[in-house]
Parts: sequence; structure tokens; C-alpha cells
Amino acid sequence: MPEEDVDTEAPRPQAILLTFLGGYLLGRGVHVATSSLVDVLGRAGVSEHATRSTVSRMARREQLHRVRRGRQVYVGPTPTTREVLRDGEARIWRTDVVNTQWDGSWTLLSFSLPDAWARERHLLRARLTWAGFAPLQGGLWVAPGEVDVVALADGLGLDGRLRAFSARALAPTDVDALVRDAWDLRAVAARYAAFRARWGEPATRPPLPDPLSAQLVLQTDWLQAIRRDPRLPRRHLPPDWPAEPAHALFRELYTTYDRGARSGAAALDVIPDEDAADRRP
Repeated sequence: MPEEDVDTEAPRPQAILLTFLGGYLLGRGVHVATSSLVDVLGRAGVSEHATRSTVSRMARREQLHRVRRGRQVYVGPTPTTREVLRDGEARIWRTDVVNTQWDGSWTLLSFSLPDAWARERHLLRARLTWAGFAPLQGGLWVAPGEVDVVALADGLGLDGRLRAFSARALAPTDVDALVRDAWDLRAVAARYAAFRARWGEPATRPPLPDPLSAQLVLQTDWLQAIRRDPRLPRRHLPPDWPAEPAHALFRELYTTYDRGARSGAAALDVIPDEDAADRRP
């Protein structure tokens, strides 16, 4: 699940770097040379300075491992970052963009944190948004279906400060109105519309030089579109909801770029994780 500025509106260099790590390093058991990162992200529109600054910042925050081999520095995701990347991978590839299997249940959550706990509050709210929650009223948050609240709060030290319930809406609750009031459907739909406007026609797509950079930017844009989508029940969404057509477009283009992108990723300078055992942050 998201952590710190991994979860909120991350700076574009970090968003693209995380997409690269999740798309081309996750599961390979390797560290990649920073020179390769500079090259790939440069072709995706990120300056060398921005890439190196992002790598340094993430290493300081223990989001990346960093190890030197001669003149070259290699980096790989830490266990915490791998968890974030796996969560993103599941969201992209194993989760539908709309909830067609909803059983009518809701998860309700309330919390109260001291004013001094600003960081914990920020992280919790970011995790809640990623998990599909929205503020309902009076400090009460709601999400469709059953959400693992224990996993959601893991590592935040919030024992005794969260209260969670499973519930069903009863009359006279108007669930359509609840959905419209709690979630900004217009903003969610606008992100999908923007994705389709950018990628729907060859003439409007970013002028990227190769399949790897094209797939990398495509996947980053898609993550930005879905990251604040709560995956609401299909029956309570407008009939012209744009998520499914946008999802079909993403999958089509991802497949188009995939062979060339995988070939480009295979040619990058990497070392096995076991060769980076003496990691230094």
C-alpha cells in the first residue's frame, strides 16, 4: 500500500521511477545501475538531475537500497517499497476498474488522532483513499465491501485509535445519493477522460522514442488515473462511466508496446540481488 509521497500526488520523476521498478524490476531479483535509470527515465522525459535527486531522496527514506560496484551505483527496492509495488501491480492487473461483485456491504471506519500526529494522519488518509474510502460525515469514513483495516493501519502505531465496522445501508438511505456525496465522481471520471484524450489517438500520444519509454509513461499515467478511484459498485455509477473504456485502451496499448519494452528492459545494466548483499542506503 502507499507510503509517504508514494501514495499522494507524487512528483512525476518519482511516479515514473516507481512505475519502472514495479514494471521491470519487481520479481527479477536484481538491482539496476543508476546510469540505466538516467537513460530510461531521460527517454521518458525526466532530466538526469531529477532522476538522481529522486534516487537520493528515496535512498535516504529507505525506499531504495543503494550499493556501489566500482564507479557504478546500483539501486533496488527495499522490502517496504516492494510491498507498495506489489500492491500497485495487483491494482493494475488483478482488480477490475469497477466493482461488479459487490454484495451490498460497507466498511465503516472512525479514528481520532492527536494534533501532534500529523504524519500518521497524512499516511492513514492516503491509505484510506487508496483503499477506496471516503469521508462520510463527522469523522466517519466509508468504503464499499469488506476492507482489511488491520493491514491498512499496519506500522502506523494506531492501536486503540481506530474503530471499524461492517454495515449495510437501510431505508431511508439513498445509496446513489450517498455515493455522489461521499466521492467526487466528476473528478474520478475526468481523470479517465484525460487518459483517453491523451492516449486514444496516435496524434495525441506523447512523442516517446521507443516502446520501453512509451509503456513506462503509459503505465504511469494509468496509475495516476486509478489511484484515487474507489472502485464503486457498478449499479451506483452513472451509465456512461468512463473507467471500462479507458481500461480497455490501456490494456491494448500496453500489449502493443510490450515486446519492445521487455527487450529494452532486458538490455539494462543490472546485478543480481545476491551481488548487492552489502547494500548501503
